Amino acid sequence: MGNTTIHLSPLTPHTYLGIDFGTSGARAIAIDGSGAILAEARRVFSDQTPEAWRAALFDLIDQTPTDTRRLLSAIAINGTSTTALLCDADNQPLCPPLLYNDARAQLEAKQLAQIVPPGHPVLSASSSLAKLLWFQKQPEFPRARFLQHQTDWLASLLHGRPGISDYHNSLKLGFDPETLRYPEWLLHLAVAPLLPRVLAPGAAIGPVTAEIAARFSLPRSCLIRAGTTDSIAAFIASRACRPGQAVTSLGSTLVLKLLSRKRVDAAQYGIYSHRIGNLWLTGGASNSGGMVLRSFFSDAGLEELSARIHPETDSGLDYYPLPSPGERFPINDPKFEPRLTPRPQDDALFLHGLLEGIARIEAQGYHLLQELGSDPLESVLTAGGGACNPAWTAMRTRFLGVPVQPSSHVEAAYGSALLAARGENLLCYEQSQAEEKN
Repeated sequence: MGNTTIHLSPLTPHTYLGIDFGTSGARAIAIDGSGAILAEARRVFSDQTPEAWRAALFDLIDQTPTDTRRLLSAIAINGTSTTALLCDADNQPLCPPLLYNDARAQLEAKQLAQIVPPGHPVLSASSSLAKLLWFQKQPEFPRARFLQHQTDWLASLLHGRPGISDYHNSLKLGFDPETLRYPEWLLHLAVAPLLPRVLAPGAAIGPVTAEIAARFSLPRSCLIRAGTTDSIAAFIASRACRPGQAVTSLGSTLVLKLLSRKRVDAAQYGIYSHRIGNLWLTGGASNSGGMVLRSFFSDAGLEELSARIHPETDSGLDYYPLPSPGERFPINDPKFEPRLTPRPQDDALFLHGLLEGIARIEAQGYHLLQELGSDPLESVLTAGGGACNPAWTAMRTRFLGVPVQPSSHVEAAYGSALLAARGENLLCYEQSQAEEKN
């Protein structure tokens, strides 16, 4: 099921398409050279299978207006991190993919712990490398030629060259974004021949195949660029580009991302850094967030009660809102208990305390990143449903001590469209644009 929105913006000689694959569907956004949105398309799917992904990819391109497609200069795709599949020499999937949250490779993760440096991003049962070692034990493995992430495989359907990835998707496959190579311990593994060639996100892989160009009325010169993960594409969409700029996502959970000149990694907190241009994108995720709020209030209730809050005053409540025991960032304790009492009779005061508690966790998270060596926090852009709550924004500004504003764009597909337009120089372009505005 899909639908398309066309924006009445004048077309420029070049257009760019970003495609985002999420957990329950996919979205495409086409932009012009200035970043203005020209068209949007959606496709919902329930099955996480290569067949469903392929159908969604082709449908989204087909939904994009023909006049926009005929001017496409580049396409970039993002997908869920560590979703991986095993393919044969003809680029056909050999078995069902292992999704981003699949943790069946517990034994393989333990085996990796014997040879991998402590704290490495691959030391998780859901990492791409642990999944590759799990695939190695399956009967289909002798016919395998490529380990590909969701993003890699979808892009290869358009450019026809399987076995090419980007260093965002490949971080948890073991690729080192600092040295820009696979480490020696990884190259000595028996699965090494299946590792993809890794490019910078946004780098040109090659033009679309003649078949794809003819099928969708694309220019034969339309480039497919190396993609990224869904969360980084959402960060790119914010157009944050300077050290100290951060994006907080106030969704079901609380996710912090901060641009820094220094790489920050702390496995005990689930903190690791992605290379993005000449900077590092570091951050962490708390279990606190919107899920806790919705366990007490409806959306309408949240809006009505928020209007009664005076955010400049302290609630007097010391909450640590969590949906269940367990926290990893900014406190690392799998048994950490939520603090949600005492509950006052006034629901507005109760909500005040909850919002204040989450704001306090956000401030603690950014403080921890800075303690670990990141650049000082200078400003925060906000994505997710919480960005629309003025009382919460005022509260967060008070705790963070820096300007807090909503992000102008929050869709990962928009971030991928920017990646298609700017290529691997995206961050430099955004930095120069920001300097011109100042």
